[in-house]
Amino acid sequence: MNAPVVVHHPSSAGGRAVTINGEIAGIARDDSDLIEILRRAGLYDCEYALDNPNWVEWRGGQAHHYEAA
Repeated sequence: MNAPVVVHHPSSAGGRAVTINGEIAGIARDDSDLIEILRRAGLYDCEYALDNPNWVEWRGGQAHHYEAA
């Protein structure tokens, strides 16, 4: 099973694209941005899911790192 939330690799300008079920949901520049993106999508208390691979997949970079690639 694939995680519904994917945090993509850091961009050259910093920040990471976030998709939810394959749909672009926003750009996160830190964990608080990511939590807000997920909250706006209707996922509450999601800060507890950030390190759960069943919910969030971190691609192309270390989890919780948003610096420019």
